Amino acid sequence: MWHSWWIGILFMLGVVGGLTSASGHAVGEDERLPQIRPAPTFRLRTQDNFLLSLSHLHGKIVVVTFIYTSCTDTCPLLTAKMASLQTAPGADFGPKVFFVSITVDAERDTPAVLKRYAQAHGANFVGWAFLTGTPAEIQDVARRYGLYHKKRTHGDVDHTFLTSLVDQSGTLRVQYMGVRFDPDELLRDLHRLLQEGRAP
Repeated sequence: MWHSWWIGILFMLGVVGGLTSASGHAVGEDERLPQIRPAPTFRLRTQDNFLLSLSHLHGKIVVVTFIYTSCTDTCPLLTAKMASLQTAPGADFGPKVFFVSITVDAERDTPAVLKRYAQAHGANFVGWAFLTGTPAEIQDVARRYGLYHKKRTHGDVDHTFLTSLVDQSGTLRVQYMGVRFDPDELLRDLHRLLQEGRAP
């Protein structure tokens, strides 16, 4: 037990270390955000049991988070933070800005469970989808986004907290580590990408 716990911690530190150098974006007010790489694709089921892929969202700025509904501590904090941010883009939320929350607990988080969770947090489905899939699909997409997650024997899921910002062309631009990232920073970065999209 102790040995596997430390393996998990070391793996998490390795993931975090790798992302920190890749996702840093100390840019000036008028500078463009860095382009990290093409964003990992996904094709998963929404809270309404429809298939949604990243390609369906081409032309929109996509904010990708990872949560699970039975989490009692940090996941609700992250979802509440995203819920408070969904009104900031105004009329652009949905047509130009889209949030995606992907579960890391595919076995329990069915579309119906995700829908109840989303409604409890006041999610606006016009611009926010909660996604699930098979365990293998979730494992694959989490790995490709750089997320560590491991289910414990009693059902909780250990996972890193990672919020990814994907631009209108499907390029990964920023990754914010931790549940307590600065929401103002995310909004500034969203504004930059919106401005890029409006540039001639």
